[in-house]
Amino acid sequence: MVESFFNKKSGCLTIRIEGRFDYSCHKTFKEAFMNTVGVTSCDVDLSRVTYLDSSALGMLLLLRDYTGGDKANIRLIHANDAAIDILKIANFHRLFVITE
Repeated sequence: MVESFFNKKSGCLTIRIEGRFDYSCHKTFKEAFMNTVGVTSCDVDLSRVTYLDSSALGMLLLLRDYTGGDKANIRLIHANDAAIDILKIANFHRLFVITE
């Protein structure tokens, strides 16, 4: 399940994923950021993610490209140890700010 919340005052979009973060989330994850105007930063809340695969990594890259590539301000927040391990193996710590 994917939920999104946009704070107009700060320009921060928060996307929360619950359960499996895989291809089944693709449509709702993409809609969460493509339909929001005025985003200056994005937090992806991984606190409720139980599984993360290569499709999830691709979706995060899509979000990064959409929000400015190298200039994007995206944080992957509340990641559990297993998710952090996968993100580090994929070198995503070089592309995103990752916090526990």
